[in-house]
Amino acid sequence: MNKILVANRGEIAVRIIRACKEMNIKTVAIYSDIDKDALHTKLADESVCIGPANARDSYLNIKNIIEAASISRADSIHPGFGFLSENSQFAKICEESNIKFIGPTSNVIDLLGNKSNAKKIMQKAGIPVIQGSNGSVSGLKDAKQIAKKIGYPIMIKASAGGGGKGIRVVYNENEFETNYNIVKQEAKNSFNDDEIYIEKYIENPRHVEIQILADEHGNVIHLGERDCTIQRNHQKIIEETPSTILDEKLRNKMGEVACKVAKIVGYTSCGTVEFLVDKDRNFYFMEMNTRIQVEHPITEMRTGLDIVKRQIKIAAGEQLELKQKDVKYNGHCIECRINAENPSKKFMPCPGKITGLLLPGGNGIRIDTAIYEGYTIPANYDSMIIKIIALGTNRNEAISKMKRALEELVVEGIETNRDFLFEIIKNPDFIRGDFDTSFIGKKFSI
Repeated sequence: MNKILVANRGEIAVRIIRACKEMNIKTVAIYSDIDKDALHTKLADESVCIGPANARDSYLNIKNIIEAASISRADSIHPGFGFLSENSQFAKICEESNIKFIGPTSNVIDLLGNKSNAKKIMQKAGIPVIQGSNGSVSGLKDAKQIAKKIGYPIMIKASAGGGGKGIRVVYNENEFETNYNIVKQEAKNSFNDDEIYIEKYIENPRHVEIQILADEHGNVIHLGERDCTIQRNHQKIIEETPSTILDEKLRNKMGEVACKVAKIVGYTSCGTVEFLVDKDRNFYFMEMNTRIQVEHPITEMRTGLDIVKRQIKIAAGEQLELKQKDVKYNGHCIECRINAENPSKKFMPCPGKITGLLLPGGNGIRIDTAIYEGYTIPANYDSMIIKIIALGTNRNEAISKMKRALEELVVEGIETNRDFLFEIIKNPDFIRGDFDTSFIGKKFSI
């Protein structure tokens, strides 16, 4: 690979460009007109404007992105996360244009992108899955019958869903039709696909995912788990590794299952297999994300491995030099997502100009961000602006480092969720590791 176009923005675009620089690979940044002063455009070797601020006309505009790759003579495209990262049509067009898509093949993305079909495939292969519909439901009547058969509470989920969108929990039949219609509409608006499926709602679970790497020569390894249980409206806000709910036996078993999932579909690149773990420590396959994850830095910090570089090497056809026994783990790592939003006003997004900025540092602290003093955060995109990652020798030290880092952080000119995250981190139940996906709803009045 000689030149990679980064089809993204914000901190993930900066993260990818930095990895490419260290590998002596040229980079091309794309940007919307409102992002002309964004950090990723300043760090890349070249930058190309691909359209106006609306993501549909720029970062989701496949035609313009492919043209930008052609104009700049980029031989590869890294999609980052979000936007087109899990769009099989985009991957297919890259393949047809003789541009290397840094991720799995379009066929595999298509296979795993439909969550209900993915569950169907895994169930046939003997992977534990949550009880539910056999693929997408055919209509309201069919959905109601399935819900009644498996018993309430249930979840109605968008088949093409992701990022916490297109999900509703339903506790009885009287609530069903309203929520069914809401999810159908959300799915249509967010994914242009209104297919939905039904599954049993596992009450008070933990959300645990396994990071895998798979090359084009049949080698698959995992890099351990990440606990993503601390969520607000199905959106992860704090992640950590290792998980406090897993023992070594369960950890190894889930890692083996995650590698099996990748092999079943012929997966290549980095990827994440997501599971729910119930109160009895039974685990169930939810989905596989076919891209780099927001929370990948905690795995990098704990293993000392650069996932983005390995993702690029895999796309270049290189064989994984690591075997499972070579993966070593060090300490405990936590990530907090700093968002430009106001928790006291129902987490209303708070775009605007950064008038003052002090980023924390010190031993064991990593900051991934694309903001700087004087930068104006646009209102058009996701509100996440900073990721703070803290590595300690154990969980208590990681928590102490994160508290200190949050206290040091200063972002002036806008509101952020910093104080809200600090309240979570210092909560006695969080410190004990006693929490589930309902933690925020139960502990905080939001």
